[in-house]
Amino acid sequence: QVQLVESGGGLVQPGGSLRLSCAPSGIGFSDSTLAWYRQVPGKQRELVAESTYRGFANYAESAKDRFAISRDNRKSTVNLQMDNLKPEDTAVYYCHAKYYGYTYWGQGTQVTVSS
Repeated sequence: QVQLVESGGGLVQPGGSLRLSCAPSGIGFSDSTLAWYRQVPGKQRELVAESTYRGFANYAESAKDRFAISRDNRKSTVNLQMDNLKPEDTAVYYCHAKYYGYTYWGQGTQVTVSS
């Protein structure tokens, strides 16, 4: 059974930082493309950052220069470091894995940026 367990969400003030972590199980971690998406009510889920199995990182324009995705192949985790957070970053953040044509989602973790 495939599971993507996320952690690290919460409430932070504007300008603050948060680090999200996702631990996939049941798939080949090093052969997976891993990503973080986010969604706000009434809007489509959107890609924030992606780490491909070949080691490339891709970012949404809104995340460039503020967010950094990293993967630890020893611990089988993918992390999203978010700095200089803004109120518009408030959303539910989802971990996503793509493994040999199959896709999987985590349950989501809430990030709220507010003073």
